[in-house]
Amino acid sequence: MADIKVPVFSESVSEGTLLTWHKKPGDAVKRGEVLAEIETDKVVLEVTAQQDGVLTGIAKQEGDTVLSEEVLGTVGDAGSAPAASTPVATPGADQASGPVAGETSAGGTAVQPDSQGTAPARRDDLSPAVRKIVAEKGLDPAQIPATGPKGNITKEDAVVAAQGGLTYQGPQDAAQPPSMREAEGTSGGQPAASSPPAAESAPVPQGARPEQRVPMTRIRARIAERLKDVQNTAALLTTFNEVNMKPAMDLRKKYQDQFVAKHGVKLGFMSLFVRAATEALKQFPVVNASVDGKDIIYHGYYDIGIAVASDRGLVVPILRDTDGMSLAAIEKQIAEYATKARNGKLTMEDMSGGTFSITNGGTFGSMMSTPIINAPQSAILGMHNIIERPIAQNGQVVIAPMMYVALSYDHRIIDGKEAVQFLVTIKNILEDPARMLLEI
Repeated sequence: MADIKVPVFSESVSEGTLLTWHKKPGDAVKRGEVLAEIETDKVVLEVTAQQDGVLTGIAKQEGDTVLSEEVLGTVGDAGSAPAASTPVATPGADQASGPVAGETSAGGTAVQPDSQGTAPARRDDLSPAVRKIVAEKGLDPAQIPATGPKGNITKEDAVVAAQGGLTYQGPQDAAQPPSMREAEGTSGGQPAASSPPAAESAPVPQGARPEQRVPMTRIRARIAERLKDVQNTAALLTTFNEVNMKPAMDLRKKYQDQFVAKHGVKLGFMSLFVRAATEALKQFPVVNASVDGKDIIYHGYYDIGIAVASDRGLVVPILRDTDGMSLAAIEKQIAEYATKARNGKLTMEDMSGGTFSITNGGTFGSMMSTPIINAPQSAILGMHNIIERPIAQNGQVVIAPMMYVALSYDHRIIDGKEAVQFLVTIKNILEDPARMLLEI
């Protein structure tokens, strides 16, 4: 018998939420197989089996708060029977020696038979947390739309269904306020004499008007908390400029095939921006600094965070020591992080630290924005959509692919002059990429 324990959290993480059980009591497990997932305010951690055997017990349910190294359940040798305490009470079970009639062992209301005298159908793939909601709310699992990765019903699906997400209230009597239903008489459907005129009644919305209340995930709640803290603490200011992307686009077009053939990855704009930002940070070290109380910490290294959108929210993995990375190395690292973000495999180490950040809203069509810095960093560069538009060049009006760039910075330590010159340096490098080789 071996305990299944919560992984050791980093110093900045105190607790997590048990997100999903991938196994149920009685299921066979293999060493290294993922048993459960735990969401912290930074990443989703996988809990794997340390031995072959059978999941014999579950100590924590989905949605429970868990602490570092806390026991989640147990794995026994093959053939071990599940612990008696793990099954969830089922509809129609004998409760003579159990909870008070009308309640389940979890403290909720027991499932009552419907008007035909039958209880809601059960599915074997329901997780304990979903089974509990179904039992307490008297839901029919067959009527709950499943959005899980394997077609299973998630806890969020059950919560939405319990809050009426499946109920269609059309133009029926049931949708009318009680006062209007009581006002109808029994003679020919005419209002009773004491009823107020129908014209005086408030209009009743027709058709479905659904609402859903879904709790924030830990990551989303942490993002909200951090962004608000930044707004309350830092003196945020944003400066803008525009970059003619034609030289960079010509460079990429000319060498793309050779670049892919040699390095096995495409040359994108992000690696060019990372290199340009690194050179600009060398020239303006305060933009690479951070505030600690009344001190300014100047970092002698360049760790640039790349904002990546994932299903669980915005994450910012870190490219470390970018001054020593080639364009190919940057592209490969970004591609690896993007894959890990999509699959929920980013680790805390991947996102720890960072002295500067870059976010690319242009991927989604953003024309211009004012990004918020990623504390304790003091600045963030925003890239945007590339749009062809007329510009004046050498006394002539030409059409060029232009991008607006934005630098949001903490005005407590970065002056406007430094911020503007920093952004102009990036502009100059991108409009003449040879500057990166010459470091000018």
